[in-house]
Amino acid sequence: MPNTRKGSILVVDDEEIMREILETLLTREGYDVKLAASGEEGLELARSLPFDAAVVDIMMPGISGIETLDELRRIDEELPVIIITAYASVESAIAAMKTGAFDYITKPFKNDEVIVVIRNAMERRRLVNENRSLRQNIQERYHKFANIIGRSPKMRQVFDLIIQAAPSRSSILIQGESGTGKELVARAIHANSSRSEQPFVAVNSGTVSGEQLESALFGHVRDAFAGAVYPKKGQFDLADHGTLFLDEIGNVPLDTQARLMRVIQDREFTRLGGVESVKVDARIIAATTMDLRQMMEEGKFREDLFYRLHVITISMPPLRARKDDIPLLAQHFLRKYEEENHKADLELAPDALDLLTEYDWPGNVRELENVIERAVVLASGPKIGAELIPDHVRRAPSFHMPQFVVPPEGISFKDVITDFEKRLIESTLEAAGGVQKRAAELLHIKPTTLNEMIKRYDIRPRRKRQSGNGDTTAD
Repeated sequence: MPNTRKGSILVVDDEEIMREILETLLTREGYDVKLAASGEEGLELARSLPFDAAVVDIMMPGISGIETLDELRRIDEELPVIIITAYASVESAIAAMKTGAFDYITKPFKNDEVIVVIRNAMERRRLVNENRSLRQNIQERYHKFANIIGRSPKMRQVFDLIIQAAPSRSSILIQGESGTGKELVARAIHANSSRSEQPFVAVNSGTVSGEQLESALFGHVRDAFAGAVYPKKGQFDLADHGTLFLDEIGNVPLDTQARLMRVIQDREFTRLGGVESVKVDARIIAATTMDLRQMMEEGKFREDLFYRLHVITISMPPLRARKDDIPLLAQHFLRKYEEENHKADLELAPDALDLLTEYDWPGNVRELENVIERAVVLASGPKIGAELIPDHVRRAPSFHMPQFVVPPEGISFKDVITDFEKRLIESTLEAAGGVQKRAAELLHIKPTTLNEMIKRYDIRPRRKRQSGNGDTTAD
């Protein structure tokens, strides 16, 4: 028997002679083979041992081959299952394939035919395992280096794009609301690229503008502008052979956009006030909270730059769209701030976790991190309960559509919507402590829009009065 094996195969067939033939054939090819005389026995083996493929007879007493196939796929959804049928009918083969069979073989079969199908199944299994291992490794790297936390389907899509985009040198545009982790994704792309040993340089384009931004990006020569006493290299110089991350790219003035376009296209630039071209090899990753396509249509963003950046686009989901990740994120931040504050074994109480998962998080992951940090700092015991969750999270409104009874003469749709909008705004303002900006965030509308609606519905702040025992209550 060979010392090394190509993989493990489960053979499920009620005919002893067929089991012996397949065992001899597959063992000779270097596979480890386990035999089962029924679907029940095969499923018991599959629950206790890992297999790389399964060969199942379609006609068996007790649990049929199709039922066995279905249950094997429940145990391991990526297990390639090969169906053996004594009937060369198209119907039975199609039924097996529709149920999820990898392939089928008809009796009597040729040995070479079986070997080819098994090899194909093993290759499929190998590719699936490699892909899973790659995804697991890259997520572990994110946890270690970039703190990207998430297992939700939307985050898996982000991980897939990072895996695909990282090896290339193409420009990447990361879109998403503030606090969703755009820079973390940019760092993960850099860390998993061939440039990982070179610098990652981050520039927040929203903090500086005009001449200062161009000087920061491209550097300047002496006397390029008032105060330029000495020549200076820019961020592109620092990012040479590495990655330049341009955060809030939508804030870059049109003139500077033109210069960025030249760097991306020609891989060269001139310093502010200079005439000599400087060659540079920096990968560009840009991020924005704005709708660049709309800005382009309005003439506020260059069309050529938009399409240069839009080669690969990664859209970061807001936290409210991936609430399944909230417990995982909360636990991550809990451990992080435990260590920073020299505390240990803290635990979120169920009522506190419920509040976190019900809240919409307009500030996204950044806001959640701040809430957990605050709770850890204020915690006096091992349990973090609802009392340590900030008021604005605890009092966030949970809205339900009111029930209406339609009278015989009918009901005005417009009046119903108007009434609901008014009550919605009043409830949200109360939850936000009367702060319009906060209420607008909760409703996901602009503060100016909320202000217009408050005026339209003549919504006035509730007055507070003193009760007889000195407590303050609202009218």
